[in-house]
Amino acid sequence: MYWRAGSWLLALLLFTPVLALVYEASAPTGEIFSHLRNTVLGTYILNTVLLISGVGILGLILALPAAWVMANCEIPGKRYLQWLLVLPLAMPSYIVAYIYTDLLEFAGPIQRLLRDLTGWKSAADYYFPDIRSLGGAVIILALVLYPYLYLLARTAFLEHSQSQILASRLLGCSPVSSFLRVSVPMARPAIITGLALMGIETLGDFATVDYFAVPTLTTAVYDTWLGYGSLNAAAKLSAIMLVVVMLLISLEKYSRRRQQLYQKNTGQDHKKASPLMGWKKILALFWCWMLVILGFLLPAMVLLDYVFKYFSESWNVELLTYSLNSLKVSLGAATFATMIALFLGLYQRLQKSRLASIPSRLVSTGYALPGNVLAIGVLTPLTLSDHGLNGIIMAFEYPPVGLIFSGSIFAIIFAYTVRFSAVAVGSVESSLGRVSPSLDMASRTLGCKPSEMVRRVHIPMVRKGLLTGFLLVFIESMKELPAALLLRPFGFESLATWVFQFVSDEKLEQAALAALILVLAGLVPLILLNRSLEAEQK
Repeated sequence: MYWRAGSWLLALLLFTPVLALVYEASAPTGEIFSHLRNTVLGTYILNTVLLISGVGILGLILALPAAWVMANCEIPGKRYLQWLLVLPLAMPSYIVAYIYTDLLEFAGPIQRLLRDLTGWKSAADYYFPDIRSLGGAVIILALVLYPYLYLLARTAFLEHSQSQILASRLLGCSPVSSFLRVSVPMARPAIITGLALMGIETLGDFATVDYFAVPTLTTAVYDTWLGYGSLNAAAKLSAIMLVVVMLLISLEKYSRRRQQLYQKNTGQDHKKASPLMGWKKILALFWCWMLVILGFLLPAMVLLDYVFKYFSESWNVELLTYSLNSLKVSLGAATFATMIALFLGLYQRLQKSRLASIPSRLVSTGYALPGNVLAIGVLTPLTLSDHGLNGIIMAFEYPPVGLIFSGSIFAIIFAYTVRFSAVAVGSVESSLGRVSPSLDMASRTLGCKPSEMVRRVHIPMVRKGLLTGFLLVFIESMKELPAALLLRPFGFESLATWVFQFVSDEKLEQAALAALILVLAGLVPLILLNRSLEAEQK
């Protein structure tokens, strides 16, 4: 009884922002939204569609060859390359955008070298593409996000039956033809899942498109809320983004409706990587190392150079203060998310019914919401809670306590918990799934009550999953930017918002140390993920 009531109460609490967003967006259209619809809304939607499409197409071009090589071929340094290719996920996209802008702009070292070599004097003498454009945003986001597709595609290629590949070669297919006609169609569900993840992350990106001055739905929500002060119009724009997210998720689920038809490797058909020779080996090495260098090593080296040159400006009281702020909200969100995930996972295990999985699924929906969309959904119920609490207090003739929910760091912690609980839920469910049901039956046979069984059997056996979920939520919360920008109380800065302000002011060098901390924080979940993948392969 208590497990059921508590699980459904938690699920409804964390699902409230979605309901609040739908309710706010369904209100009558105001003048601001009508003006946006008649003027620039079409541009916002078009740029958003072009951005998502461009990132997806470029991500396919970047990730699929690397994933296939890592899964099927033997090249020098493969052991290190297969996890180095994941490292771009650790780089916040707006930091990469600033670094490449600094390198490629007119006064940057690349164009200066070009002018020195050719004798050109001004921009009128030659053409050089502008990095601060829609195309530049596509390239930057694809370089940072392609590992989503690489990881899923590589796993799918590893699971393919070697006999099917050999059969295609015996029927006259070249390696390229076999890749396009056999490997890619068999990996289609994983590829579409990776594209959906890239699309959701692209849709939720605010910092890069804002820095490049590309108007998208994400920047529109931010400008409408803070610029025009219209929560209703911002909610309607957020609802459009929510529809796009639902379409991407539906596309991913539709692609997996027959996934079992593509997974025929039973383990008896062990795949052996074939060594590449000659120009093929050179091309494979060039492609994989190019991705690692452009996506991570080059931006990381430039950032380290900033740290050494501007250490005195980076190391200051603000860095310590804002680091503590990030630490507080991230620890709070990670603690709540992990506790919620454990409670829901145990309820699902103890009940053994289809309905028991619904609370976990409801909680997991928050992860699909972009940060600024989630901020809209979170603010509405928290504001109502503040008004209700103050109304009750004033009814007893006491002074109001102010905005203790929507005007404090509670709003940020709640938003992070709603968004990242899905990460902890997945980690805990995976750990609980590896606990044999026979242990439950044995403990009940020995007279353990459910609560005692949870304390003495389940929790000790899922400690690793709990720790992994806690760390992943903590790191994701450290890097989250859009929700923090919109929900932070007056005078509050996190590392992410602080670094972004310097990026916006073209002064990243002065916050290089804070940016490096964010990058190092992003490496933790990637190291955990890499170890998990290596353990599964063994």
